[in-house]
Amino acid sequence: MQFPVILRILGLFLMTFSLTMVPPIVVSLIYRDGTWPPFTIALAFTLILGFLIWRPTRSYVRELRVRDGFLVVVLFWSVLGLVGAVPLALSNSPQINFTDALFESLSGLTTTGATVLIGLDELPKSIQFYRQQLQWFGGMGIIVLAVAIMPMLGVGGMQLYRAETPGPIKDNKLTPRITETAKALWYIYLGLTLSCAAAYWLAGMSLFDAICHSFSTVAIGGFSTHDASLGYFDNNLIYLVAILFMFLSGVNFSLHFLSFRSRRLAIYISDPEFRTYALLLGSATLFVSAALYLTKTHSGLDTAFIQGMFHVVSLGTTTGFTTDTFYAWPGLLPVLLLFTSFAGGCAGSTGGGIKIIRVLLLLKQGLREINHLIHPNAALSLKIGNKSLPESVMNSVWGFFAAYIMVFGVIMFMLLATGVDQVTAFSAVAACLNNLGPGLGEVSSHYGELNNASKWLLSIAMLFGRLEIFTILVLLSPNFWRR
Repeated sequence: MQFPVILRILGLFLMTFSLTMVPPIVVSLIYRDGTWPPFTIALAFTLILGFLIWRPTRSYVRELRVRDGFLVVVLFWSVLGLVGAVPLALSNSPQINFTDALFESLSGLTTTGATVLIGLDELPKSIQFYRQQLQWFGGMGIIVLAVAIMPMLGVGGMQLYRAETPGPIKDNKLTPRITETAKALWYIYLGLTLSCAAAYWLAGMSLFDAICHSFSTVAIGGFSTHDASLGYFDNNLIYLVAILFMFLSGVNFSLHFLSFRSRRLAIYISDPEFRTYALLLGSATLFVSAALYLTKTHSGLDTAFIQGMFHVVSLGTTTGFTTDTFYAWPGLLPVLLLFTSFAGGCAGSTGGGIKIIRVLLLLKQGLREINHLIHPNAALSLKIGNKSLPESVMNSVWGFFAAYIMVFGVIMFMLLATGVDQVTAFSAVAACLNNLGPGLGEVSSHYGELNNASKWLLSIAMLFGRLEIFTILVLLSPNFWRR
């Protein structure tokens, strides 16, 4: 393990991250809300801390190894979560303890969208902006930016890319060099954000709200500047804009790149994961909309359809925006919506959850096993599209699924041990491990009423979900630390 190299990179990351305190300071000065001092202190603290870590190790310029990459990624997210909590903990509005500040910071950076805060409408503009900005950087920007600038820091970026995106397609590259891949994904991410902000503004949001909500929409985060989330605006056109950009952000960004480069929309239709993603959200939308209409939860068919589609796409992509008290909807609807988040977005998107490609592979494997029982001597290969997949891919998917269930169960039982009821415990772990945000029971609107032990456990769940389980579990293996 090259600890000096790891510390050098961490120090550089911290110094770079300190600059993210500048936009909230500017917002504070523009709106004169008086909250610039906590951000100034956080900027100075993060910059100095990063410098002190980097200074003794600045001469250690080496290529990262795979093990180093995993440790850098985990340190990156956990340490940035800690320093990201500093301005929230120091601010007089909101007045929260460090546990709540850390929970809010990690929720933003991991794009979970679970909040401990109430009275969002009355928060200073700089705090509102900072929460949204955390999600934007966390959604895809932080690691992509880090990979893009790694050559300038004197180290390679492929190890970080692999550590951040474990899964069946982790070795696929859109361009010959990982740096160019990262830049391409970054431009797409930025383009979607600007387009989303413009669409929100044209649909009726103020410029401030349009920018803030574009951050959390494209990041699939779900933070809002209002307690009522997007329901505050009561505007169907805004809901439709959100649906479009949540859906696009849940798609594998590789497809966006390939479609843009070839100028062909058929790229999407030819992708099995995209077809499964669209089919899942589409069928769930029809079911939920019909149920809302038939139960007279929403009287008009158009209203029922928009509300159904909005919440299916929002929860299915793990964004977490709401326009209604969906947790009070009749029958199985709240649980069904929660379960759509388990599938989540596509691999290579800003969405959370297990990922559509893994769900698709698990279904195909189940069907293959059934066919094996019928034809025990048949040689049946597993295919995605026209491509046969090696058994190692399926083994990794089964391994991920087993690890996911194990982590889910352990955290849920620990949460129950803190005194949380069963419905709240199950939904809170699901919402945080899937990076969704809203849950059921006590966490249907916010997480502020939970005890501190529960918040720490759920913060860990957010990290597990964001780093897709194995990135953290690998650090717990004794073999990882052996030479």
